[in-house]
Amino acid sequence: MNKQQIIQRHLNSIHQISLRLHEIFQQLPKKHRLTIIGIGILALLLMILPSNQELTSQNINIKGFEIGKRYQIAMPQQSSGSLKINPVEIPSIAKSKSKQNSSTNSIPTTVNSQQQSSVTWQSVKVRNGDSLARIFKRLGFSAQDTYAVSSAKGKDSKLLLKINVGDILRIANNKQKQITALEYPLSKTDTLFINLVGDTYQSHKESKPVETRQAFAHGTINSNFWNAGTSAGLTDGQIIALANIFGWDIDFALDIRTGDSFHVIFEQQYVEGEYIGTGNILAAEFINQDDPFQAVRFTDDEYYTPDGKSMRKAFLRAPVDFRYISSNFTRKRFHPIQKRWKAHRGTDYRANTGTPVKAAGNGKITHATYNKYNGNYVFIQHGNGIVTKYLHFSKRAVKKGQRVKQGQVIGYVGSTGMSQAPHLHYEFLLNGVHRNPRTVKLPDSKPIAKKYKAEFTALAKKRLQELVGSKNAMLSMTVEEESAQQSDD
Repeated sequence: MNKQQIIQRHLNSIHQISLRLHEIFQQLPKKHRLTIIGIGILALLLMILPSNQELTSQNINIKGFEIGKRYQIAMPQQSSGSLKINPVEIPSIAKSKSKQNSSTNSIPTTVNSQQQSSVTWQSVKVRNGDSLARIFKRLGFSAQDTYAVSSAKGKDSKLLLKINVGDILRIANNKQKQITALEYPLSKTDTLFINLVGDTYQSHKESKPVETRQAFAHGTINSNFWNAGTSAGLTDGQIIALANIFGWDIDFALDIRTGDSFHVIFEQQYVEGEYIGTGNILAAEFINQDDPFQAVRFTDDEYYTPDGKSMRKAFLRAPVDFRYISSNFTRKRFHPIQKRWKAHRGTDYRANTGTPVKAAGNGKITHATYNKYNGNYVFIQHGNGIVTKYLHFSKRAVKKGQRVKQGQVIGYVGSTGMSQAPHLHYEFLLNGVHRNPRTVKLPDSKPIAKKYKAEFTALAKKRLQELVGSKNAMLSMTVEEESAQQSDD
C-alpha cells in the first residue's frame, strides 16, 4: 500500500469518526446540545483572539521565518506513484485557526441535513383502552421496541405507564424503522423526552417556566353564591376554594343573603405568554349580612385573618356542600309526619340522596346505628363538652368507637326514619344544651407562629391595600357605567 492510499485511508477513518460523533451529538437532549455549542463558541473566541503576549511575539523571527509572511519551500520530487506536495503557504496564526475551524465545521453541517431527512415524525392520539404496547403495535413497531423505550434509562420513563385518553405522543423513526425519539406532553408545562443515544434509550423531563400574574374578581350575590362567583369570572374550583376559606365562619348553605359581596385577589398562570389557568387565592374578603370577613394566604399555604389568627377552627359551620339549600334554624316547627308542633333543635340541610356528609370536627363516634325515629344516624363526641348529631342517613360510613377527623365523610344524605324527604338533620350540643351551629361561638383560632408574625403582618398589609385598590377601581368603573347609561337615556 503506497503513501497516498494510507493517507486516504486515514482521511476516510477521520470522516467516519466525525459522522459518528455528529450522530451522537444530534441524539443528545436539547439542553445538552446547547451547552456543548456554547462551550464550542467560547473556545473558538479564545482561539481567534490572541493574547498580548501573542501579539508581541508576532514581530519575532523564529529560525529565519517571520510569522504572517508567505514563503516558498522547495520540496524534493517524489517517485512515481507518490503524493506530490505543492509549495506550502504559512499563513498568520489567527487566519490559520479560522480556516481550521471552518474546515472542521463543514462535516457536521452536511451530516445534519442528511440526518434530518432520514428521520420521520408521526403523532398519535391515545385512544380508550390504549397502552404504549398497543400504540406501538398499531404503528408497526415490535414488542422489543416497546420494552426498550418503556425501560429507558432515567426515572421519568415510568411516566409512559400512565398515558391518558386524548394525550398526544410524537414518535420519530429512521429509515431502518428504528425509534430514535419520543415526545410526550405531560401537561401544559412539562414534557417527557426519550432519545436513542448510541444503543440505549435515555429519558428526561423538561419544564417550561410559569409566569404568575395577579388578577382580581368582585361579585355581589343576587340569587346565590355560585351564580355570583360565575358571573364574577371565577372557575368552579375557585368558587369552592373561596367557600372553603371562610367555611369555618360562614354557613354557605344557609347564611348567604341577597346583597352579600366578595372581593378576591388570585393568581393567573402563563406559559410563553399563553394563559394556562388559575393559581392560588392570595387574599379575599367576604361581607356576609354586613359582617366582613378577611383572609390572607401565607407561605405555609394556610389562610389567616389580618391579625394573624388561623381561618381554621375546631368546627365547620356546615357539614354538607354549600350548594344545597335548606330551611333556617327555628325553635319550633310543624312536624310533617307527627302532625304536631314541636321544638326543632337542629338544622335541616335538604340535599339529594347520596350527598356526602362530613364530620364537623375531630372526635370519636359514640353512636352509629338505626332506629325508627332517626333512621341511620351518627353521634360524635368532641372535646370541651361538644357533641354533634347527624340523622336520616341513607348509609353510614363509620362505626361506633372509630375516631374521625374534621371533613371526613361519615355518611350519606337519605330519608330514613321519620323523614318525609331526603335531608340531613344536624344538631350541635354544648354541655347537653342544643345550640345553633350556625351562630355558636367556636374556639379561638390558632395564631400564626411568633417567628413569622412580622413577615405575615407586612404581607397582610400589602394584600389588604391591594384589595382596597381593586374595590375602588371596581366602584369607579361601576359609577362610570351608570353615568354612561344615564347619558344614553
